[in-house]
Amino acid sequence: MRILKSLIIATVMLATSSANAALVSRLGGAAYYDDVANLTWLADASAAGRTMNWASANSWAANYTTADGIGGWRLANTVQADASCDSSANNCRGSEMGDLFYNTLANTAGSLSNTGPFSNVQSYYYWSATEYAPDTGDAWNFGMGNGYQSKLNKRYSLYAWAVQSGDIGVVSAVSIPGVSAVPLPAAVWLFASGLLALLGLARRKR
Repeated sequence: MRILKSLIIATVMLATSSANAALVSRLGGAAYYDDVANLTWLADASAAGRTMNWASANSWAANYTTADGIGGWRLANTVQADASCDSSANNCRGSEMGDLFYNTLANTAGSLSNTGPFSNVQSYYYWSATEYAPDTGDAWNFGMGNGYQSKLNKRYSLYAWAVQSGDIGVVSAVSIPGVSAVPLPAAVWLFASGLLALLGLARRKR
């Protein structure tokens, strides 16, 4: 009984530490999972190696595969309209890149002071996957150097940063066809629930 209680305490501690983690290394450091936003970002923010127009940036992300053979990437999305923006279109935290810049990496408007574990983060503009609704000849972009969100004609050349919904590390670690992976925090709590059930059963038997 004492061992079972110790296991439950350890499991709860593990779950708490997992919930507090912001960026978790995946694919041997080739990607990082943001467990608050539930997004996985490529570690190399300029993996494409060059700037490109909007259509090419989307195509590059959609066709990108890691050394582990992980595909399914895309460009980040932008909320329309983003009510979090101020009058200068700074502090836009509603988009996925804005959330990464301001909330996860804790940068401030006008300054890229923290790039976290990511490499090759350019102090320039990155394409969003989202078109500008009033004029679809434009698309949203985000300035990783200053936290500024704006629209731009799709013909311009900007950087592209690949992201993926969910935790790809869990999926690649399981790699069982037809079996859905459970994110670590959820799996931990499921394990803890099982232990609690066993504890209750042991008490009833006594």
